[in-house]
Amino acid sequence: MSNENSLQAAAALQDKDETIYQSLMTAIVEHQLLPGSKLPEEALAEVFGVSRTGIRKVLQRLNAVQMVTLTPKRGAHVASPTVEEAQAIFRTRTLLEVANLSDVLAHCQSPHLAALEAIIRQEQQAHEAYDGPAAIRYSAEFHIQLQAVSGNPVLTEMVTRLSQRSSLVIATWGSPWRQGCRCNDHEQLVDLLRKKDLQALSAALTHHFEHIVDSLCFERAGVCLPDFARLFAGHKEA
Repeated sequence: MSNENSLQAAAALQDKDETIYQSLMTAIVEHQLLPGSKLPEEALAEVFGVSRTGIRKVLQRLNAVQMVTLTPKRGAHVASPTVEEAQAIFRTRTLLEVANLSDVLAHCQSPHLAALEAIIRQEQQAHEAYDGPAAIRYSAEFHIQLQAVSGNPVLTEMVTRLSQRSSLVIATWGSPWRQGCRCNDHEQLVDLLRKKDLQALSAALTHHFEHIVDSLCFERAGVCLPDFARLFAGHKEA
């Protein structure tokens, strides 16, 4: 095989790994794979049409960002945040996201407000349709885009990771229909952002996170093996 062909094959394999990684991440974040769900290498390799070694690499990446736990002799499972982890995640989000609001206000323009309002409308539609995965997706997207207004890519990446872990917290400890955040909270945040009221905006975002934590049940429920073939239909290579 020529060097060019080798590079193309390596790139194709990397693209496949990234597709599997994103598919599993989305399924976890959107509560299609619940905390504690077993992630057997053999079953996932069959569904995605790759080797167990390839699946193992993806699971190790998910473990590195604390979305999956890897245990000797027990294999991989979707992570289940403890009470202490759940509280720490939202305390950290409060510290980071509230502290960044001054930079958000300094950079905020009309197009930013319009984009945030569009996300809120999509989130509202998802709630009205009882579309849990979409509600979770738009709720996280709102917070990520709000912080991205500041123009700080490092902080935005940190908020993205924490939002993903927050979804695990809500899946583990939330009530059955507790998908994402309250839309009216997000509307209030945009209103205060438009008014450039930093003190009120900071207080509202702090209260927003406090309300999420207060709503958590801290009671576990049983889990069962997901239908991987249904979840990831169409991903297997021909």
